[in-house]
Amino acid sequence: MAKKVLIATYSRTGTTAKVAKALYELLPAADRFTIEVAPGTFSEEMTEVSEQATKQTETGNFPPLSKAIPNVSSYDLILVDSPVWNGAPATPIHSFLTDLQGYQGVVAPFYTFGGDPGIFEKTFKEWAGDLQVKAGHGGEEDLAAWVDELVK
Repeated sequence: MAKKVLIATYSRTGTTAKVAKALYELLPAADRFTIEVAPGTFSEEMTEVSEQATKQTETGNFPPLSKAIPNVSSYDLILVDSPVWNGAPATPIHSFLTDLQGYQGVVAPFYTFGGDPGIFEKTFKEWAGDLQVKAGHGGEEDLAAWVDELVK
């Protein structure tokens, strides 16, 4: 039986959403969820976003999601797509993972980055708490092999 998959994507500028299309092509039966925060939560300037994210992480005051996550109980796998901010997941991912607590399936991060992904996966696992996290994947290279391993 095929695994039921949800692809949850956060993309502030649209770049990560464009890369997520490769996931959709590999998993056309997967459901999609867009992780969103209220308009105006983040600056238009990436330098300011970086400062905002640092402050949110230091204070634990992460932005709330502007729409509730779907009922995830029927999914076997949730792929969480995020840009890398300051070497870590975008801060709305923390809010998403917090809302996901209690989910019994597998979670795996997929991320886009312009430089060094830093401690993205370590931070993702910390934020995931008790969720079962599999190794993530950065960028589009070898994406099909990673997806095949997850959906076996």
